[in-house]
Amino acid sequence: MSNPINAANPDELTVVHVMRHGEVHNPEGLLYGRKPGYHLSELGLRMADRVAEHLADRDITLVVASPLERAQETAAPIAKEKGLEVHTDIRLIEAANIFEGKTFGVGDGALRKPANWKYLTNPFRPSWGEPYVDQVVRMMGALSKARDMARGHEAVCVSHQLPIWVLRSFIERRKLWHDPRRRQCTLASLTTFTYRGDQIVSVGYTEPARDLVPAHLLPGGKPQPGAGKAFGA
Repeated sequence: MSNPINAANPDELTVVHVMRHGEVHNPEGLLYGRKPGYHLSELGLRMADRVAEHLADRDITLVVASPLERAQETAAPIAKEKGLEVHTDIRLIEAANIFEGKTFGVGDGALRKPANWKYLTNPFRPSWGEPYVDQVVRMMGALSKARDMARGHEAVCVSHQLPIWVLRSFIERRKLWHDPRRRQCTLASLTTFTYRGDQIVSVGYTEPARDLVPAHLLPGGKPQPGAGKAFGA
């Protein structure tokens, strides 16, 4: 028998906001990926507070985050505002990447070494990290779990740029491979999925902390000498 608690009502609306964490303290400009020890910067903490304020009047009954520090720290003020605890879902974690812990860019860092070029052979999978399809599977699982736990209300799931963008691309029926510069998933942004029963009926996107995001980290922004790169975000 199905569990009557949180069972699907075909007409009931549930909202799941998938949030990208705030800015990370990363003075070395490394692609930090899943490495531990990377925390929000002071600006990142302000971004997290801004989103908590933005969601203050929403019917949030569940807050979930990736196990990485930057995601947990981003979720904390939202949970505090609502009197909730932060749950952890490993499926919300950053994508695995062979270049984790290294600098990464054209003309510098890991790409200067021919030994690394073999990892760049297939951008459609991609060959340098966790397959896009695998990211979709785990993110869809996390999204469904949050929906079930917040039936008839709203949930916030704090994750990372690439998994969020791949999830949205899948739901909106776009190709999973893409130009990273064209992702619509800036720091502290909310990608919002609205369910009617078990079916996603709309996808929205908002940037409550856009005015706090450094210009070079916005889509289409140009890198600035000496500025944080926010790699692995």
